[in-house]
Amino acid sequence: MPRDTADRNGTAPLTIIGSRSPEFSVQAIVGGKIVNLTSLDLLDRYALLFFYPNDFSIVCPTELMALQHALPEFEQRSVEVIGISVDSIEAHQAWLLQPESDHGISGVTFKLVSDVRKELARAFCVLDEDAGICHRGVFLLDRDSLVVYGAVNNLDVGRNIEELLRIVDAAQHTEQYVEWCPADWRPGARTIGPGQEGIMKYYGARSARK
Repeated sequence: MPRDTADRNGTAPLTIIGSRSPEFSVQAIVGGKIVNLTSLDLLDRYALLFFYPNDFSIVCPTELMALQHALPEFEQRSVEVIGISVDSIEAHQAWLLQPESDHGISGVTFKLVSDVRKELARAFCVLDEDAGICHRGVFLLDRDSLVVYGAVNNLDVGRNIEELLRIVDAAQHTEQYVEWCPADWRPGARTIGPGQEGIMKYYGARSARK
């Protein structure tokens, strides 16, 4: 996994895609309990690594609560959702007790990782070294812990959870079938391929509709 940090605009190097997640062992909190999470725990399943800047902030709780509301959709797709920041496990515990009306995340049930050593943030190139916090990076790992999707926002812009579900659907579809998913693809829509015949068929159908 590349160790270069993100640039000032939060852009992660493209070489992350297709790389294997680094080995790690970190503390996380789930269901009020502190647990140990390792890279081995993510093998043979999809995982969504959702980096966010810090606890007790303004935009972050809107993202984490949106993830929580969509959690059944991710679980239906056998995707483990994991929130990650460089805050301490004690900060995570306190934030989980704070109500949503007060910028809290009470009710969040997915794992929250404490990356206090900043190792994961650096490995995934989302650490703002000057500020000491993460950019809004999100990465999808496949069953082999390979990074099949990644995106990084700056601190001001929250993410679209529906788009992340669409990405999961597309990634799992292309894993199962030898096909490509075109722009804006959703389950049930036309795909491209396989082979030259499939490509011509797709574009021929598009031309016929014009």
